[in-house]
Amino acid sequence: MAPLTPSQARTRERVEALIGLMAPALTVVLAAGDRVSRIVQPEDHEYYPARPLGDREPAPDDIATNREPHT
Repeated sequence: MAPLTPSQARTRERVEALIGLMAPALTVVLAAGDRVSRIVQPEDHEYYPARPLGDREPAPDDIATNREPHT
């Protein structure tokens, strides 16, 4: 990747500083949304996790030796 020009470096620093300043506020918004969703609908009967709990992808050495995944 080519080195950044001074203008690009300043812009990058400004954007990173803005993200850093907004991060705590965004965390509060996410936490409030989570609380509101739990109050409105405490239990979602249609929820289906993308990957059942306890499942994990096998490590490369498990695949190469055709072993059961580590737990």
